[in-house]
Amino acid sequence: MIVGAPSAPGDETRVGMVPAVAADLIDAGHEVHVESGAGDAAGWADDAYREVGCKISDDRGHVIADADVVFEVAALGAVEEGDSGQYRDDQAVIGMLGPFDAADERVEQVAQMGVDAFALELVPRISRAQSMDANSSQANVAGYKAAVQAADTLGRMVPMQMTAAGTVQPAEVFVIGAGVAGLQAISTADRLGASVKAYDIRPEAQEEITSVGAEFVELDVHADEASDEEGHATEQDEEFYRKQREQLGDVVAESDAVITTAAVASGEAPRLVTSEAIAAMDDGSVVVDLAAAGGGNCDPTVPDERVDHEGVTVFGPTNLPATVPRTASQLYANNLVNFVENMLEDGELVIDTDDEIVDATLLTHDGTVRNPHRDDESTGSEADDGDGDGTESDGDGQPDEPGDTDGGGET
Repeated sequence: MIVGAPSAPGDETRVGMVPAVAADLIDAGHEVHVESGAGDAAGWADDAYREVGCKISDDRGHVIADADVVFEVAALGAVEEGDSGQYRDDQAVIGMLGPFDAADERVEQVAQMGVDAFALELVPRISRAQSMDANSSQANVAGYKAAVQAADTLGRMVPMQMTAAGTVQPAEVFVIGAGVAGLQAISTADRLGASVKAYDIRPEAQEEITSVGAEFVELDVHADEASDEEGHATEQDEEFYRKQREQLGDVVAESDAVITTAAVASGEAPRLVTSEAIAAMDDGSVVVDLAAAGGGNCDPTVPDERVDHEGVTVFGPTNLPATVPRTASQLYANNLVNFVENMLEDGELVIDTDDEIVDATLLTHDGTVRNPHRDDESTGSEADDGDGDGTESDGDGQPDEPGDTDGGGET
């Protein structure tokens, strides 16, 4: 088969194909066509692709039209950029398609063209699919970057320093949410030398939090059902959130850096940190709100903006993985090829909806919009735990899975 890798639309720096993955596909007998410049922002020039046997084309339309399978970073975003006229019947398009719903005109447009569109963010939470889980691989990158961004912005050193000029106490970092991004943020802050605390609505998350170097924060507020059968925190009533905000505020005020990661299935992030709590932080403190794509966990958050709130810097990134494009692309390309290999039979792509992974991710097929595991109100955006603390946003508007930090498989 021919695998096509066009450049990503807009300001996206990630790419769906990297030379190492392309080499494996070519060794297996497939062709790989890459749009010229597609990997530039991620650190791979056209020559790097040519060296492993890829065909490079200056014509984006040809890369897409010639491919049996198209590896996209944001496929529906590409439709907005004009790729809809280049997709074709009996072609598979695989990428992060959300946010979307069944009534999305772009989804309907792709369906009418006869495209088999696979939404990678709908990969089910099963062991067999972990190597295909782009939500987790990208959340892992976002959690790392959030901790680094906070440390870089702080007007103080992060680790403890004992010098002749005096002792410098470690920075106090508070992470809300212990899904993939949260656990990686904790781990990274701990390695930087910070004193880390973390909170999650799910009591079972305490062991995960302490295992990666943080002190678990217990609040005097308890949910009747903290998590569902898949381990995702469940949505609570407003009285629960009110008490939660009040008690979280005390910990926030004592912190030098706060990283929030909570998102919900509806796409609207729960408000967990008040303006008053942030204002009580010391001047020069930092907040990184990874739920900004869903409106943010913090009152002052503005998506993709840096806000100064009473002397505290509040970041609202919506695509942190794109700020680490080389690593993020490596992991994402692994997710894509692992996903495709699950459907290959004798080198041919076979769409078998009896396969749980195929069934869950196949968004359009035979000219219709389909997804048996989502109702018309659901979206492909942040599908977190529901409260604001379990699985969380990965910073690119996609959902996470708690406890899984290696969704990209091996690189």
